[in-house]
Order: sequence, then C-alpha cells, then structure tokens
Amino acid sequence: MLIYIVEDDDNIRELEAYAMKSNGYDTECFESSKEFYKAIAKAVPDLILLDIMLPGDDGLTILSKLRNDPVTEKIPVIIISAKTTELDRVKGLDLGADDYLCKPFGVMELVSRVKARLRGKNQSNEYRFAEILLSEDTRKVFISGKQTELTYKEFELLKTMIKSPGKAFARDYLIDTVWGQESTGRTLDVHIRTLRAKLGECGRYIGTVRNVGYKLDKDE
Repeated sequence: MLIYIVEDDDNIRELEAYAMKSNGYDTECFESSKEFYKAIAKAVPDLILLDIMLPGDDGLTILSKLRNDPVTEKIPVIIISAKTTELDRVKGLDLGADDYLCKPFGVMELVSRVKARLRGKNQSNEYRFAEILLSEDTRKVFISGKQTELTYKEFELLKTMIKSPGKAFARDYLIDTVWGQESTGRTLDVHIRTLRAKLGECGRYIGTVRNVGYKLDKDE
C-alpha cells in the first residue's frame, strides 16, 4: 500500500516516513502542496498523512480539493497538526478528514490509526495495484487518477486478478469465473489483449504464465 506524507518539518516528516516504512508501507514524502499535487496526478495513494501549515496551499485547502474530486474523494486522510484546539480538530473533521492527530504524537498511536483507516478502506470494495484503482461498488477503473472505460468482461477479469496480485490464475478458472462455460480460451486471450491495451503502461503488469494462464504482477 502507498502512503503520501505531506509535511514541511524535516524531522517530523522523517519520523512519519520511518514509522510507515517499518510497518511495510510504501511511502512518498512532500514538503509542499505543489509537489503533492504533481504526485497525486500521476498515482493515487491508499492514505494521506497531512499537515495543516504548509508552503503554498495549506492542509485544509488540500483536503477540500481532495474531497471535491471524484478520483480522490474517498482516500483516507489523517491530519497531523500542531493546531490542537477543539475548534481546529472539528474544522478538520468537518472538511472531510478521517482522523486528526495532534503534535507531538506517539509513533505507536500513529501506526495504529493508520492501520485502522486502511482496514476501513479495504471494506469499501476498492482495490489498488501500482497505478491501478478498481472500485467494485461503482465499477470504475482509474489509471494514475484517470478513468479508463472497460467492458463488463474486461472489468471482471481485472477484478479477479487485482484481488490476488501475484497469483497465477489458470485459464480454465478465468473462463469459468468470467464467462461460465460459454466461452473458449481464444475469447480469453482476446480479452486479455484488449485489457492490456486499455490499461496503457499498466498493461505490462498482466503477465502470461506459461502452460497455466495469467497473473497481475509488478515483476512482469
């Protein structure tokens, strides 16, 4: 899972990054809103740790923009701020923050809150792999934040594989899961080919497993 940290204090940013990486999360850090906006236009993270007082747009402005964009509106956001009054916390939560942690904070508490938000997110039927985001609820797929149109069968193929990245799926299993017994291996191959094309650069992640079938894997 990918976590973005937006924090202009070097020491706090490094502490947060260390805590996330130590618990197995991929992490990218940003000192300002400008850097953050460039990154999120390319890849949507699974969670954001957001400071309020930042160069450029402050954290609350960033939060408002995230919540007003259909691509980013559901990303869990934890505000981590030195603004500690009840009014500050309420304002952040009212604007759409999922949690509010005051500085100074304990690393164990931060990790616990991150895990709790990610557990809740996983229950929303959204699946991410690299730059791919698939929403089972809305049946939409985004590549690096931009929606791509898939047919019903293409969506079902991608959904099957993205739920278990790295797993090699047998051809017969994919055919039975997506088409029932109404199709052939040739139909599967054609749909895999068109799915790869529609995923653009991410199409390379769909690998062919010789004498078995297909899988979604970053090593492809």
